[in-house]
Amino acid sequence: MLSKILCFLLILILLTILISYICFRMVFYVPRRKETPKDDLPVPAGKLYEPYHPQMKQWILEARALKSQDFYIKSFDGLTLHAKYFEHEKDAITEIMFHGYRGSAERDLSGGVQRCFALGRNILLVDQRTSCGSEGSVITFGVNEHKDCLAWIDFAIKQFGPDVKLVLTGISMGASTVLMAAGKELPPNVVGVLADCGFSSAKKIIKKCAGDIHVPANLVYPFIKLGAKLFGHFDLEEYTPLEAMKTCKVPVIFFHGETDDFVPCDMSRELYAACRSPKRLVTIPDAGHGLVYVVDNNGYFKAVCEFFTENGVETRVVKRPM
Repeated sequence: MLSKILCFLLILILLTILISYICFRMVFYVPRRKETPKDDLPVPAGKLYEPYHPQMKQWILEARALKSQDFYIKSFDGLTLHAKYFEHEKDAITEIMFHGYRGSAERDLSGGVQRCFALGRNILLVDQRTSCGSEGSVITFGVNEHKDCLAWIDFAIKQFGPDVKLVLTGISMGASTVLMAAGKELPPNVVGVLADCGFSSAKKIIKKCAGDIHVPANLVYPFIKLGAKLFGHFDLEEYTPLEAMKTCKVPVIFFHGETDDFVPCDMSRELYAACRSPKRLVTIPDAGHGLVYVVDNNGYFKAVCEFFTENGVETRVVKRPM
């Protein structure tokens, strides 16, 4: 009888580990990527994005035509991380920009390059761990990525001088990444945060996405969390953007599309409510996930100018956005 019980427990343990591994591979693991062909213009797939592909491709081509410089740093866990630097003007404000889940800097943020140049700002365009020029094979929903953000802040101050002013900018998971970094003790160089359609916690967005594909979220989430711990070596609930906003001391402007069906707009409302620093929430009707700037770039641009000016950050318009 005892042997049968032990055998049953062993099978249960092995089954738990197997399911957790499958969840890890599906949610967190990113296989080694092939180099993107030079003639490829990476734009988001899906009917939602197709009407905006011409504009997105134009932004990518414009960014590629700009003079840039490659920088590399080492992460706290030994990965080589890459960023591309675009300088509009020496000593100008620099935005450190972070892309979304399984995305790329070029795909998600070329419009941001255009916006920054219209504001006379420099850009440090970061490849998040696992993406393009950066090493790694595990996405951690901001748990490790926000530590990378802190490392890029330190790098920027050393590279561009002790007086450089920095804005942390992110879209989707990149927004959650910079919000988590903003909850830490930051150097005075960081003068603001721009968070576009970020999630309030990894747990909430994972359970929401599980429900979207008709998977019982409460049943599968413990396996996802265990998979992160066993195979990704990180605690998915170690720290959240929502927690970070309770200790944030720098101004934050939140953007979100009201028809975002991937990361619900209510998540930015939740983050905004929790934020203890100067803040502003801008929601755009009829904008899906990651499309706020594309749908209303003039309104977006205007809100950025107003918010940073109101919070003592010199903001000048070099040209109007296209």
